[in-house]
Amino acid sequence: MSDDVTIWFDPICPFTWRTSRWLLAVTGKRNLSVGWRLHSLAILNEGKELPEEYREPIKQGWRASRLLTATGQRHGQDALVRLYTEIGTRVHWDGRTVDTALLTEALAAAELPAELIEAADDESLTESIRASHAEGQARVGTESGSPIIAIGEGPGFFGPVLSPVPEGEAAEKLFDAVRLLSAVPEFSELKRSRNPF
Repeated sequence: MSDDVTIWFDPICPFTWRTSRWLLAVTGKRNLSVGWRLHSLAILNEGKELPEEYREPIKQGWRASRLLTATGQRHGQDALVRLYTEIGTRVHWDGRTVDTALLTEALAAAELPAELIEAADDESLTESIRASHAEGQARVGTESGSPIIAIGEGPGFFGPVLSPVPEGEAAEKLFDAVRLLSAVPEFSELKRSRNPF
């Protein structure tokens, strides 16, 4: 049986972080399962000239993604979500940089084995991330940033991009709208200017 919702996420993407918090809140209330898959802004931007300020975060994003991949493989999806929450809180709410100290701290807070930190530098995990990223791109059908969301076996969509994170009735309405649009095969894209971050 497939998950009710699948999200492809890059742990360093601030927009994805907000989408993930909305998705967890809404699916938790509705008792829906979420499948968590890795997306990679590093892969998406391979061969492209990036501004200097993005280079180090993307490099560190690889380390976080490898650690999350190993966590999911060895300890399951619940552990992966706990670790992503601990990493994301420190990076996206506290404004910290992804480094070994942050990842080690996040592992401890997520109640995961300290030795998992070795996975952050395990290059053998890179292919698994590439495969997950490719799966997300295939669901959308075109090159797409993070996050990607798919409802059931429906198509994948980039987004929704949220600022701020909707709560209560607004969060529920948004989920219903995404689910409704995903059931319309003719629907391709809907976009407007972004709210201030």
